[in-house]
Amino acid sequence: MSNSLRLIAHRGGPCVVGIRTTRGLHTGLAACALAEMSKFDKGKSLPYDKLQKNLDVIKKRLNRPLTLSEKVLYSHLDDPQGQEITRGVSYLRLRPDRVAMQDATAQMAMLQFISSGLPKVAVPSTIHCDHLIEAQTGGVKDLERAKNINEEVYSFLRSAGGKYGVGFWHPGSGIIHQIILENYAFPGLLMIGTDSHTPNGGGLGGLCIGVGGADAVDVMADIPWELKCPKVIGVKLTGAMKGWTSPKDVILKVAGILTVKGGTGAIIEYFGPGVDNISCTGMGTICNMGAEIGATTSVFPFNKRMASYLEATGRGNISKDAEKHKSLLTPDEGAPYDQVVEIDLSTLEPHVNGPFTPDLAHPISKLGENAKKAGWPLDIKVSLIGSCTNSSYEDMARCASIAKEALKHGIKSATPFNVTPGSEQVRATIERDGIAETLRQFGGTVLANACGPCIGQWDRKDVKKGEKNTIVNSYNRNFTGRNDANPATHAFVTSPELVTALAIKGKLDFDPRRDSIKGADGKEFKLSDPFGDELPVRGFDPGVDTYQAPPPDGTKIQVQVDSKSNRLQLLSPFDKWNGKDLEDMLILIKVKGKCTTDHISAAGPWLKYRGHLDNISNNLFLTATNEENGELNKVKNRLNSQWGAVPDVARAYKAAGKKWVAIGDENYGEGSSREHAALEPRHLGGRAIIVKSFARIHETNLKKQGLLPLTFSNASDYDKIKSDDKISLVGLKNLAPGKQVECVLKHADGKTEKIMLNHSMNEQQIEWFKAGSALNRMKELAK
Repeated sequence: MSNSLRLIAHRGGPCVVGIRTTRGLHTGLAACALAEMSKFDKGKSLPYDKLQKNLDVIKKRLNRPLTLSEKVLYSHLDDPQGQEITRGVSYLRLRPDRVAMQDATAQMAMLQFISSGLPKVAVPSTIHCDHLIEAQTGGVKDLERAKNINEEVYSFLRSAGGKYGVGFWHPGSGIIHQIILENYAFPGLLMIGTDSHTPNGGGLGGLCIGVGGADAVDVMADIPWELKCPKVIGVKLTGAMKGWTSPKDVILKVAGILTVKGGTGAIIEYFGPGVDNISCTGMGTICNMGAEIGATTSVFPFNKRMASYLEATGRGNISKDAEKHKSLLTPDEGAPYDQVVEIDLSTLEPHVNGPFTPDLAHPISKLGENAKKAGWPLDIKVSLIGSCTNSSYEDMARCASIAKEALKHGIKSATPFNVTPGSEQVRATIERDGIAETLRQFGGTVLANACGPCIGQWDRKDVKKGEKNTIVNSYNRNFTGRNDANPATHAFVTSPELVTALAIKGKLDFDPRRDSIKGADGKEFKLSDPFGDELPVRGFDPGVDTYQAPPPDGTKIQVQVDSKSNRLQLLSPFDKWNGKDLEDMLILIKVKGKCTTDHISAAGPWLKYRGHLDNISNNLFLTATNEENGELNKVKNRLNSQWGAVPDVARAYKAAGKKWVAIGDENYGEGSSREHAALEPRHLGGRAIIVKSFARIHETNLKKQGLLPLTFSNASDYDKIKSDDKISLVGLKNLAPGKQVECVLKHADGKTEKIMLNHSMNEQQIEWFKAGSALNRMKELAK
């Protein structure tokens, strides 16, 4: 690994430069340098001067107060003078400051970048190895096992990063979003990341947006990135949190109000006097889980809590520059929001959301009652804290305060208690300060600095598949089978503090604010309110150096993909549209109810195939419910009338040269940003996805891969389609922005029926369809 500079801020003291190596941290006094985007991006200064100039142009054009979201977004426009700007209508062409990719999605993103033929990325970019580490026994052993199992993938990403100028964070460094917050996020940043929880960076005042790998390729290739101009939903915060209420409860409450699709097409912007009463990492927690309501991203205005965090993570120079540009980093008085939600933090009750969806919100006082009515298992099988959403030093310290009190009374967790540090820096610091040891004494197992059970990387042994059970965690997403691939697991999402309290009792019907616990001596006691330092008093311990910078010249580095590999596969271009209507297409599956990207392309054990399109396509629609029979992974092959697994039937149609479509319900493709949910249908012969409504990222991913994402002009037309229908899309030669597509249904009895479909494609996106994919179109334009 290469050495790297690490700035260590001492309150009230001089700037200290530390040379950080795998052998330790050596410090010496030095003059503070001018603010760069990060300590790893030498020569890349903060973009505030350019952003301010662009913003001045926008202010003159719009001549009205601007929200924070608008200021940051519009100041990154490729053409601020000529760009059409209408919320919810215009397609903005933007110039993001950087790109971040996690290892599962980076494989396909880098394979697509390699296919582009470009020599080097145009903007600062990083790869983070966090998704492929399976939780089994504990951090050290799990990490070593992951390195052995995934060496082929890590080697590919490491060498591809070196060749094309991408920074590489080794396995064990931590979760991508925590690494971004600690090292790369800054107020006013515009970043895209190939993970749906990229908005975590909004806790430091950046617009950090989750995308598919093809979008990342655009930015890395120096092509303006396209985003439909978002609406802005304002969340006004007043008062201050107290007792058991935590930042997590803000977003759990908002999710209950707006639902999983209420933020679609909008940025969630927090404002009001209550903002200053939330820590920076707490703001990150809130922004992170904004992905669960479909929001484009979420953001907080620059304030003193962000400044403190920047200082603590060695970026005081960024804080000073941000202070000078505060007008760019805060909303104007009277800025117009499309919708406003008001929350009084002083009266906000702790919440627990779930099961099976992150917007089913329960105040803790109602959880037990609601669980009994619904027949959910009250006994908690496993409790889990950490993840990219809640793994800050403050989170861990507050949980340790609860654990200490329980231990003082002679009791510990009544359930297995798993702890996931968000980064190597957090892990090293909580080890140094005794927090990790307290959690171990409480019964905890400290897992690797990785995603682990949050994204299905959990080798769970305590229940059998199909066994009904309850788990509670401080994660962000709790769709069916998300954590352990068991569809009968009832997963509840809450704050790490409540997870810890519920773990002591081991039951859902426990409210630590009012209910007592019996100590080892038989006496009843009530837990005190949790407490913990927002930032470590002794500063952060950086831990082991895990970053590898790309060399100045990577042209001689060889990136090899073995043609016999079952984990990596070079991409072949998708076929171009032949200019004809799509006639008599078969319906692969008509999905009933919720269909997230997890349903379309499952994670967990399938993560190992994220770099091999053909192999991972064997997970297509495995957990989507077939409307025809109410079953999972069982559809009728219309060519031979035999029932089979969805991927098998799709392959049979492809082999026979039969094009197919999939039919879906509301908010189709919500959840993770994984573009495999678009790549797989395209690879196996799909041509269109027809649904009631789409989630933002997935709709874009479908367009990028040359599929037609279409919505019913009348949602009730979903009911007119039968699974044995044949579908024709006619008049495609005249496909144009805003123009409906005619769809002819041919029923099994020979009767036909016509319905109309909508689309949101602009002229450029229609060219992607005609070329077969956005990547194909990029190559056409490069000729």
